[in-house]
Order: sequence, then structure tokens, then C-alpha cells
Amino acid sequence: GPSLSPLCFLFQSEYHYEYTACDSLGSRWRVAVPHTPGLCTGLPDPIKGTECSFSCKAGQFLDMKDQSCKPCAEGRYSLGTGIRFDEWDELPHGFASIATNLESDSSISESLENCTTSTWLALGDYVASNTDECTATLMYAVNLKQSGTVSFEYIYPDSSIVFEFFVQNDQCQPTVEESRWMRTTEKGWETHNVELSRGNNVLYWRTTAFSVWSKVPKPVLVRNIGITGVAYTSECFPCKAGTYAPTSGSSFCQLCPANSYSSKGATSCQRCEPDTYSDQGSSSCKPRPPCTDKDYFYTHTACDASGETQLMFKWAEPKTCSEDLPTAIHLPPSEVKTKCPPCNPGFFKTNSSACEPCPSGSYSNGSGNATLSVLAESVLRGWWEVAGDYIYTAAGASDNDFMILTMVVPGFRPPQAVLEDVENKEVARITFVFETVCSVNCELYFMVGVNSRTNTPVETWNGSKEKQSYTYIIEKNATMSFTWAFQRTAYHEAGRKYTNDVAKLYSINVTNVMDGVASYCRLCALESSGSCTSCPPGNYIDRASGACHPCAPSTYLKAHQPYGSQACIPCGPGAKSNKIRSLCYNDCRFSLDKDGRTLEYDFSALANSTSFTGGPSFTSKGLKYFHHFSISLCGNHGRKMATCMDNVTDMRVPDGEAEFSKSVTSYVCQSIIVPSDVMGYKTIVSSQPVSLADRVIGVTTETTLDNITSLPEHFTPGNVGLTDVIFFYRSNDVTQSCRSGRATAIHLRCDPLKTGSGALSLPSKCPDGTCDGCTFHFLWETSTACPLCSAYDYHAIISACLGGIQRTTYVWREPKLCSGGVPLPEQKVSICKTMDFWLKVGISAGTCAAVLLTVMTCYFWKKNQKLEYKYSKLVMNSTAKDSELPAADSCAIMEGEDVEDDLIFTSKKSLFGKIKSFTYKRTSDGFDSVPLKTSSGSTDMDL
Repeated sequence: GPSLSPLCFLFQSEYHYEYTACDSLGSRWRVAVPHTPGLCTGLPDPIKGTECSFSCKAGQFLDMKDQSCKPCAEGRYSLGTGIRFDEWDELPHGFASIATNLESDSSISESLENCTTSTWLALGDYVASNTDECTATLMYAVNLKQSGTVSFEYIYPDSSIVFEFFVQNDQCQPTVEESRWMRTTEKGWETHNVELSRGNNVLYWRTTAFSVWSKVPKPVLVRNIGITGVAYTSECFPCKAGTYAPTSGSSFCQLCPANSYSSKGATSCQRCEPDTYSDQGSSSCKPRPPCTDKDYFYTHTACDASGETQLMFKWAEPKTCSEDLPTAIHLPPSEVKTKCPPCNPGFFKTNSSACEPCPSGSYSNGSGNATLSVLAESVLRGWWEVAGDYIYTAAGASDNDFMILTMVVPGFRPPQAVLEDVENKEVARITFVFETVCSVNCELYFMVGVNSRTNTPVETWNGSKEKQSYTYIIEKNATMSFTWAFQRTAYHEAGRKYTNDVAKLYSINVTNVMDGVASYCRLCALESSGSCTSCPPGNYIDRASGACHPCAPSTYLKAHQPYGSQACIPCGPGAKSNKIRSLCYNDCRFSLDKDGRTLEYDFSALANSTSFTGGPSFTSKGLKYFHHFSISLCGNHGRKMATCMDNVTDMRVPDGEAEFSKSVTSYVCQSIIVPSDVMGYKTIVSSQPVSLADRVIGVTTETTLDNITSLPEHFTPGNVGLTDVIFFYRSNDVTQSCRSGRATAIHLRCDPLKTGSGALSLPSKCPDGTCDGCTFHFLWETSTACPLCSAYDYHAIISACLGGIQRTTYVWREPKLCSGGVPLPEQKVSICKTMDFWLKVGISAGTCAAVLLTVMTCYFWKKNQKLEYKYSKLVMNSTAKDSELPAADSCAIMEGEDVEDDLIFTSKKSLFGKIKSFTYKRTSDGFDSVPLKTSSGSTDMDL
């Protein structure tokens, strides 16, 4: 006959129960589903199920057989309406990890390294993000039957990685933009909780690194992801290895203590054998290695009542080595007691040999080498040990542990002059002397926290560093925490190999501490009554008289040492001091003597903060980023107006705490900008702001000032005969590579064609603005950088006389290299005489001259005729003498002869007749015949 399928109700192991989807009334049915479809028939009939909103409590599960909640057995746990992911040997079912490169330029992306391997990686107890410029996304989709939450623990130590967590709902709408940015962690694992709405939810953990420095950022770590609000839990989960649940109804599993272990689903932990050990939460025990000199450290005991201390040795905790093995060493014995070193400055030794702070109004400078023992015992915490004249990092549990040392200062009490200074914000300063001795890639971090809210790395030293000093300027009067963190290596390996790699601190000095101690007495200004008082801002204290004297103009006062006139430091060229003599600045004016004239400059149009972005740069994975600069050149009474933001962290700073955000305000600052189209965010990412200019050094046309050199070769040649005006600045940030702090030189170049704020550029050979990482160079081309115009810069052009009017026009000399200043004079109009007028005058004058010349010619001709006549008469008289004729009375013309001669000529002949007679009366001997008159008045006779 035909074969029959087995009856499933006889074999319950062949099927399981499930609920149908909820209908519009919120009800559902319980149905039996075979493990293998079609395997059997005769399944139990569906029955009415629990309401869709029904759920069990944490530590319970829903028994589908009778649809009731029952407690989890020992060694198992449940979240009730939730699920937890705490094992990361591989990505759990339902999780997806993808990596993308969001660079929009496909031509560039094709040549970049592949991002497919830059994903989130499961590493046992946690999942780790990528550390490159690719974008790695960890996703998980879940359907909630009721409103719930998602929680997870994370470590986010490096803000060079953008880390965001957000949820998309049924409409694919993400959570609020501002809440998606995660806050960096400084003290281990932190927990993050987000509420989830009913329905479909897709969870996203997304990271992108954009560090442009050589240092590789530390990855983001995530573990213990828990989600509540899911459907019923029909079973409890076994505890993972290394944990246990000793009682039934557990909602979580406990970690096994050190030197014990457990397997999966354990109800208790098993102790390791004496020759083995384990860390907390271990699934197995490891054999103990033989003890070496790397497993212990030395320290000094506290001073006893006799004023003595003792050098002794201790095993590093937890002790994982064995002293019983053949090659093992034993702990060295303690040395003999020695006299305790002196107390730190500001402390005194009591009868019990303890060091106590000096009371107010007293001081102690100590003697010999001051130690940090009291400081370490009172405010330092962590794996640091005292060693006479220094403290050092002892051996840790492993070589990649952070050896953390923290000092908390409750507040500061700066001088009154500092409180009134709103620009020079030095409230106090911390100076410490340190040394690192390393055989591998160790790192020493110095971090500063404000009001326990943030802990920002200020400086990092890699590798061995010789004994040196470092100073940090404190600009906020708040509760400050200073942390030193030393890591021998970033790689985790079993055992201790590098315990001889240490960091040492020789001294720590913090000024102006509230309720602090004094190592010496400072001179104060005296009132008339003889009591101490504070000098007004900008005044120094005369050491001899204790009187206050104002600093001279163009000098600024050294606030932390205001004694003597030498405390007033002259400002640099082109700079002046503010009213309270706390800083030097340029008032946007500059004068330059050149070629016998004085050039005046006015940069007032550039006083406001100006921002610009350099050309695009690309990391090895193709992430496009820009160097963004903000410049506050001059004016504003020395106030710093340039601000660079770190919106990666500022987006996570709660309201009311903005003053503690990681933004930078200075004269010149820089930040790294990643465009929104690259990152896929609604806003650009601005991070890693640094100050490039906190103090004005001077303004000059020289290329070197205060050991800052900015050669003109950095930029293309400028105007011939007009040199660049250079603004020099220094920053307060002293870094490992920039021992004198960063420096900035801004070249202002005259370009009449670039009006307004002009154009800023960077050196072509150094597109990041700096060639050595310490000195930054900028070229600012604008018409405002031209000297003010003067009368030397224009000349006059005189027009021809037209219609009796002559015009004088003033034009600029070419090329025009000035701006503002003296304007061009208005055109001048004057009355003039035209050429026609002068031609007429010339013709008239010529005519008059011709007539006059004619008259004079006639006159002199007539005179000549008279002289000729007299001459002829003289000759005739002379001839008459030879012929014995009567002699002439006189050769001279006698009075009245002219008239007589005129009458003779008139009566005898006309002028024409005379001319005719001259022609025809010439004798044969060549002489003319001239009528003569005898002296006696006889009649004429011709000769």
C-alpha cells in the first residue's frame, strides 16, 4: 500500500512553534512549523496566540508550548524582549560590513587602492573599525514589535576618525543629524544608548579616518550590542566561554575572575592549576613562564618616623610568572634604609617625617633635589612609582597597557592684571621635565581635561627622548586635569618584553594654583599703609621702592614676572602695545622710508577675519581634503578674531559647554576640511584645528625677523621697486618638531587690480603652506596692500587753448602702485589767448614795424644826402684853395644852413629832378656836377 508520513504530534522534535504576523487588531496565531517542509503531516492545529505586545521579562523566555514565561536555566540568560551580541569570533548572523570610497572623482578613484578590505573586523570580544580613509559601515536590521532601545559599549580614542551611529526607520529617515556624532572616550569603555521606534530599524555604525599626518589613528572598538523591543524570546542564550550564570533567571552572565576559566554555558568557573594562570574572563588557562627581571619593579617606601626610606622591589601585578621554574629569578631583597630626600618646594617636613604644604603666607624652597614623592602620594594615580628624584612607569599587565598618571588642579588664582586682560589669556602655566627610554615604538601622551568633560591630547612624543622641559599655557580658569599616558607598544602580545622601556618625570610645576604652595616670596606693590596691593594693568613693580610704574608705550609687560623696567619688553617693528600693555599688535598702519619719500600704508580693510582654502590634497586611499586657514591680520585692538572649528567633536558637545569645545581662536589658525560631498554628510567635516599665530612679532619689509625667515623665492616675483610688507607671528604651541613654536609670515603685495579683500595663496613648492612643518607662508595680493597715494603718484597734462579756454588734467603715473590716500585733483580751467588773436597782433605789429622802418629809411637816406652834400662842399672848398678861390668859412654845418640848404634844394629842383640831375650832370672826369653857393651870397655856379 501507499507509504504514510509519521504523525508529527508523536515526534515533537520534528517541528517547532511560531507566531503568525500580527493582524490589524493586534492578534496572532500560534502554528507548528516542521523543521523540514513536507516531512510529516498531522501537525497540531493552530491556536490563538498571545497579543502582539506580549513579552517576557529579562531572564525569562516564552515557552511556546503553553505560551507562558519561564525563567532561564543556570548557565543561560535572556534579555526578555531583547537580544545581545557579545561574541565576535565572526560577524553574527544579520550583521553586514561594507567599505566604500566616497571620492566623487572617478578618474582619481580608479587609481586608488581598493577599499574592499577596509571593513569592520570581528576580533573575539569586540569588533574594530578601519583606520584608513575608506568609509566602513557596520549594519544590522531589526524589526521591533514595540518601542525599544539599542545600547553598546565603545572605545573612541582618536578624533582623527569620524565615528557616527545612526538609525534609519521605515521611511529611511536617519536620526537627528547632531545626535549621530559620537563623543571621544578617554577613560576606557563607555556606553551609548539610543531609543528605537516600533517597526523596522536599520542600525549603522560608520567610520572614516581622515588623518593627514603620518600617525595611524587608533580604531574604534564596539562590543556588547544589546537591542530591546524585539519579538518574544522563545529560548535563552548560553553564557559564552569565560562567563557564567550561577542562578536561574539571569539576564546577563558574569565574567570569570583572574586565574579561573569556564566553557560555554557554564554555571561556575574553574580555578587554574598553580602552574597556570588566566586573565579575567578567560576560557582557558595558560602556563606560567619563568620570572625574569621584567616582572618586577623598584620603588621607595614612604618616609618613616625616623626620616628614612628604603628601596624595595615588588612583583608587577597581576603576577603571571613562576618562581619555581629552573630558570626563574627571585625578587631581589630590599636595600638598607637611607635618609629621606627633602620635601618638594612649598612643603615642609613634620615631626613624623611626612611632607605637608606650607600654610598661606609662608614658603619653602627645599634643598638639594626635590622629589615628587608627596605629589605622587597625594594627586597622582596609576602605574607610576617614585624613585628618589623622579617618578617612572612601572611594569604593567601587558606591554600595550596605558600607564596613566593624572593630576587634578581645582582652579587657579591669577593676578588681577591677568583677569582684566581679555586677549592675553594666560591664566597659568604647567611646566614639567621628562625623559623617555624606549627600545621599540613607545609613545608618551600629555593630555588636558577641563571640568572632567574632555581630555584632549596636547602633545605626543614617540621613541626615546632625552631629558627636556615642556610648558603648556592654561587659558581657562576651571578645574583642570593633566594626564600623562605612556604606552610601550601598540601591539598586544602575551607576557612582558619591554618593561625596561620607561617614561620618567623629574619635576612638575604649576603656577597660580588656587590654595597652592609657595617655593619663594614674590615682591608685591605696597600701599601707603605698607600692605600689599596689586599694580594696575600694564604697570611693573620697582624692586627698590615697591612702587608701580607704567610700562612705556610700544612695550608689553611680562605678566608672570612684573619686576623692574626690564619686565617691559619692546614691541617689534611696526607694532604697538594695547592700553593695558599686555600684548603687541599692528593697528593696520605701516610707514616705510624709501628713496627719499615716506610710503604710508593702511590695511584697515583687511582687519576682519578672512578665510581661504588651499588646493585639494589626497590621502593614499583617495580621501580628498583641504587645508583651511583663517586669518585676522591686524587692528581690533589686538583681539584675536580668527577661529578654526573641530565640528567632529563640537557636534557632540552639549549645550552650555561650547566654551570647552576644541575650537581654536588666534591671529592665524588652520584646520583640515573634508567636503560634504566626499564624506556624504550634510555638512563639511572640519577637524584638527591648530593655532599658527598667537603673538605679533612685527611688521617689516625685511625677510627675516626674530629668527623667522620668509624668503621671496616662495612666491612669484612681485612689483619692481615695491617690496612686500611682511607680518610676522609666533604661536604658543611648542611641539616636538617646533621647539620655538609655529611661526607665520604673511606677505602683503600691492595689486591694484585685486580690489576688496584680494586673493590669498600658498607657496607653489609647499602647497600645505609650510615647507618644514613649523613656519607657514602666505601671499596676500590686494589693492589694500598698496601704499596710500600722494602727490608724487600723479602728474599734470595741460591741453591746448581752445576758444580762449585751457584745461589742466591730472592723471596717475603708470603703473599705478598706490591706493586711497590723496585723490586726484579736479581738472583746472583757465582763460587763455588763441592763435588768431596773436596772429592779428603779430601782423599789426609787423605792419607798424614796416612803416616805422620805411620812415626811418627815408629819414636816414635824407641825412645821408645831407652828409654827401657837406662832403662835396668840403671837397669843393679844398679844390678852390688849390685854384686860389676864396676859402670856405668852415667845414662844419653852420647854424641855419639846414634851412637854407633846404630852401635851395626846394627852390631849385624836386627830388625827381635831383635824381635826374645826378644822372646827367656827371662830367667826363667821373665827378658829379654839384651846384655851389659862394659864401658871399653870389649866384650859383656849376662845378
